[in-house]
Formats: sequence, C-alpha cells, structure tokens
Amino acid sequence: MTFYEDMSPYSYWNGGDCFTDMTTGYRFLTFEPPYERLNVGWLSGDEPWARGVAPAGFIERLEAVLAVQAVNEMLGLHECELCPPSDEQPPESYEPRSGHRRSSVGTGEIRVPDRPGRAFAAPTLIGHYVIDHGYRPPMPFIEAVLAFDPSGHAPAGHPWVHFPWVPEGATHYDASVE
Repeated sequence: MTFYEDMSPYSYWNGGDCFTDMTTGYRFLTFEPPYERLNVGWLSGDEPWARGVAPAGFIERLEAVLAVQAVNEMLGLHECELCPPSDEQPPESYEPRSGHRRSSVGTGEIRVPDRPGRAFAAPTLIGHYVIDHGYRPPMPFIEAVLAFDPSGHAPAGHPWVHFPWVPEGATHYDASVE
C-alpha cells in the first residue's frame, strides 16, 4: 500500500467511490464524490506514524463502521507492513495473527463523514492499525468517527448504504441482470 500523510488530499483511487454494504450485500453503488476526501491511516513500515491510546468508545464505533461499509474494494489483499513476517500464518489469511484482535490484511476502504462536504478516506486496515499496533489517528478523524452512527445514515434514494452523502445520480451495477 502506498503511504499517504494523515489529513492530506485523497488520491489513491481516482475512479470515484464504489460502496458495498456489508450487512445487506448490496454492492457496486458508484459515484463521483461530491465531497472532499482526506486521507487517514494509510500507514507504511517506512514512515513514522502517531501512537497513543484511543479515547473511550472510539474503537467500538470504528469497528461498527468497518462492519457495515466497504468502499473501493480491490481484487487482491494488502498485508500490514507494520507486522513482521510470519511463518505460522499465511499472509492471505483473514484470521487475526496470534495476539491480535483484527486481521492484518485488507482489501478496501471506508468513508467517515466530517463537516458538510468533507469525508475521511481510510483503508480497512485502520482497525488493525489502531487495535493491534496502537496507531492514533488525528483528532478530527476520531471526533468524526465518534459522531457518526453508521446504522442511522442512509440517503433516501439508497437506504441500504450507511453513508449520508450519496448523490442522486449514483449508479448501481446489478450483476443479477446479466
């Protein structure tokens, strides 16, 4: 994975945002984001990153977002660059390593709404980074996660998507019609 500095403009995937709802299986709702996206949690083993204790409730709310949302899922896995190589578990395993709570591989991203017109873009590995490596995201992201209720934000035209800013012109690819 490429390193991006926290709070820098998002540029990892330039093809818009493609949402999948992990609770319903609704997939491939694609649109050009009408909001600014800022990077959080795009860590690398070669770059410094902030460490610290997460505030009360943050980890639980972050896990709730990770449980319902998958954005820009890619084919293939990205392994955590912060974990040392392991002979006990193949890198493509979704099972957490011994002593870890979350898997050390990821395939996509999440979006967390901030102030109107701005959302944070984080890799799904952010849960692993926070819980298993002690990464402390920037405070604006922490505050946005704590303020976001992923079960209660769904746009009228797409009630199965747990994100409030899906534009009217979003396209849903329905593989069942092929």
